[in-house]
Amino acid sequence: MVLRGRAHDLASELVADIAGIAAAAPFHHQITPGGKPMSAAMTNCGALGWITDARGYRYAGTDPQTGRSWPPMPTLFEGLARDAAAEAGFPDFRPDACLVNRYVPGARMSLHQDRDEADFTQPIVSVSIGLPAIFLWGGQARADRPRRVPLLHGDVVVWGGPDRLVFHGVHPLGEGTHPLTGAVRYNLTFRRAG
Repeated sequence: MVLRGRAHDLASELVADIAGIAAAAPFHHQITPGGKPMSAAMTNCGALGWITDARGYRYAGTDPQTGRSWPPMPTLFEGLARDAAAEAGFPDFRPDACLVNRYVPGARMSLHQDRDEADFTQPIVSVSIGLPAIFLWGGQARADRPRRVPLLHGDVVVWGGPDRLVFHGVHPLGEGTHPLTGAVRYNLTFRRAG
């Protein structure tokens, strides 16, 4: 479900919270198990953060860059995620991880499934801030042709149930600037990881 403009009026506060998170856990380009840097820079907040390195994909309670616990999830983040999930039919969602991705023009996210979480009955909530993006919504197999879903500043996407393991990604970000974020798109992805 795409909730158009659901986070629009909260965007300035969300960006301020992102700056606070990045001050404690700086953005960086994680390295995939295959040895390649990810296109989007990432940080995390909440009890758990998603990481990748030569050992694989997983959640951890500490930032491998700093050795410190991830910053707490801001109250605004958690409230937005829970409310959006409830609007989409998932009233019991309680996120314990928020991945914060920073895209610049040309950055992308290849088709993938979110399968590192402990409980697939919990949805994914994704918030777009800044530059527009094309969200790629695939099928149950990587080879399924994805639909192209335009996402604008403030849009929120929620998926779960039988679609929880759908392959999805982000088309390379186009050039542009946004009044709030400049030449950047932020994506907040909320999950129940533990």
